Amino acid sequence: MNKKKGIISLVVTVLLAVVLGFTTIQGFGAGQTGAAKNITLGLDLAGGVSITYKVKDKNPTSEEMSDTIYKLQKRVENYSTEATVYQEGDDRISIEIPGVTDANTILEDLGKPGSLEFQTEDGTTVLTGSDVKTASARSGQDDMGNNKYSVELDLTEEGTEKFAEATTANVGKQIAIIYDGETISAPSVDEAITGGQAYITGSFTFEEAENLASTIRIGGLKLELEELRSNVVGAQLGEQAISTSVKAGAIGLALVILFMIAVYMLPGLASGIALIIYIEIVLVILNAFNVTLTLPGLAGIILGIGMAVDANVIIFARVREEMTKGKSVRNSLKTGFQKAMSAIVDGNVTTLIAAAVLWLMGTGSVKGFAQTLAIGILVSMFTALVITRMIVYAFYAVGFRKEKLYYKPKKERTPIDFLGKKKICFLLSAVVILGGIAVMGVHSVGGKGAFAYSLEFEGGTSTNVTFNEDYSIEEIDSRIVPIVEEVTGDHNVQTQKVAGTNQVIIKTTTLDLDTREALNQAMADNFGVDEATITAENISSTVSKEMRQDAIIAVIVATICMLIYIWFRFKDIRFAASAVIALLHDVFVVLAFYAVARISVGNTFIACMLTIVGYSINATIVIFDRIREEMRLKTKEAELAEVVNKSITQTLTRSIYTSLTTFVMVAVLFILGVSSIREFALPLMVGIICGAYSSVCITGALWYVMKTKLGKKK
Repeated sequence: MNKKKGIISLVVTVLLAVVLGFTTIQGFGAGQTGAAKNITLGLDLAGGVSITYKVKDKNPTSEEMSDTIYKLQKRVENYSTEATVYQEGDDRISIEIPGVTDANTILEDLGKPGSLEFQTEDGTTVLTGSDVKTASARSGQDDMGNNKYSVELDLTEEGTEKFAEATTANVGKQIAIIYDGETISAPSVDEAITGGQAYITGSFTFEEAENLASTIRIGGLKLELEELRSNVVGAQLGEQAISTSVKAGAIGLALVILFMIAVYMLPGLASGIALIIYIEIVLVILNAFNVTLTLPGLAGIILGIGMAVDANVIIFARVREEMTKGKSVRNSLKTGFQKAMSAIVDGNVTTLIAAAVLWLMGTGSVKGFAQTLAIGILVSMFTALVITRMIVYAFYAVGFRKEKLYYKPKKERTPIDFLGKKKICFLLSAVVILGGIAVMGVHSVGGKGAFAYSLEFEGGTSTNVTFNEDYSIEEIDSRIVPIVEEVTGDHNVQTQKVAGTNQVIIKTTTLDLDTREALNQAMADNFGVDEATITAENISSTVSKEMRQDAIIAVIVATICMLIYIWFRFKDIRFAASAVIALLHDVFVVLAFYAVARISVGNTFIACMLTIVGYSINATIVIFDRIREEMRLKTKEAELAEVVNKSITQTLTRSIYTSLTTFVMVAVLFILGVSSIREFALPLMVGIICGAYSSVCITGALWYVMKTKLGKKK
């Protein structure tokens, strides 16, 4: 790159940062298109619509309620992956959907039974929704060339046989397609249909066809529902959660950029500019694709920032190594980027595989986390490998070529004997994990439960309080929530303000009669509330049994996929096995912390554990990449321990710096955040520390043990 191209590159970079910055801050046009404030926020951060249905059937069973709740959860994911469905009392189901202010737009479709029938002219039902294997929206054109949308049904084997028999017997007659008692279409049968496909046609828009196909795929509801009420509700975590998180993010990002400049000088400045562009691109993408941002999603972005910093640290560490060998700045930059490529790509692709599986198989907050994580990974790779590279080369081209701008001379670090301490490290990890399991057992025996489950996992109590005045969300956070926390002992209280009224819905863990009365008395004493107007109902968990199973299966499949990828890339299953064991180590340590500290296990718990999985596997890949490189040079068994120690020592700076910068981001969030944010940030900080420890002290040692013990030839 010559000087002219360098100047052009810097100008393009500045313009890109300015345009993206203007877009995220101000937006374009009267609607401020692209502005960050237009990003759809989840129920926890911004609120939405709350709809309560009453079951028409008398005395519904728990199985029927659970099945209906799960199918409704699947239905509402057409509107938002972050919607929640839970049982209220014995015969009511509440649905909360973020980013919606008009309940009428979804009320008609959501509570329909979803029953599908194919009937002959004499009223005989020949097919039902249970005979449909899958359904999908299709587009085509009519005779006039206009777009026409339909629903394509793929039938089961039994359904194919039934439909073949019915169409054979009714050639020349009509078979009506009836959905929830309404005839959608009644086409004539021209010939027998034996291919196992059927089509529902009508005057659909694509969205209507897609929603109908989705409802048919999910299946009909076992219970008939009627709308009881619908309200616009405020944020579960309160408005302060957003403002403090934004402030914490800005402060954390500024500290990280200053740290990178202090440590890496000119390349650090380049990475700082690239990080700002990273944040801007992520915010624009969230806006453009209407991704719902929640607290778990915020965790995905934080992990993305950590991985973006990690990529830059890996590159600059490689550049320094080349300069230590006496190479010129230009050659060191070129070689550094080349050598860092494999570690960056493998680490990010492995985490991206996990994100893809979680998105495809997960539900609710798991799917939302996977979306923002995937966006963060792709953008971080782009900014590190394209933007940072372009800026660094542009700096060099315009005349910043002095070695001291890129490198502070240091002696090459003598390899540390990490393997010599492996038994101590293994023992320490075992003690922590087994200690955590013991604490879980003690709590379970004592009737407290292995973990302090929050209302998302275990259900709780929803208390509806009508105040004498209309409190703002800030006043609810600052005046009402502290009193509720003091009375109930629950530090993960969720409040929602019902728009247009003085009502506030307070959700806590399950309260016994004495605690309910104490809460009612506290509301009367502190705010003059009439106790007779306070109502309370037990509510079910928002994370249903089926959703937990979906999440567990998704994590298992993601782990297997990561194992296969690492095996394929490193040509040795021992790399994959030790990576997965180290990942499980980090998860179990954080689980132990949750058990000992009695931190609430809710949706933030899922986000925290998934973040740690992504962080752990990325840290492991970096060390394994260095071992793989060193193994190509040294192959004698006698030198294997030296290779592992040298590889861990060479990547030690990366491990410390990446962990430190990510820790700083989360620590600022912990210091400035509201109580629910702190309950999310604290275990995440423990996970970051644990990930750094395991990547340095556990992963390499595990691989070495497997290589020497399991790899010996008899």
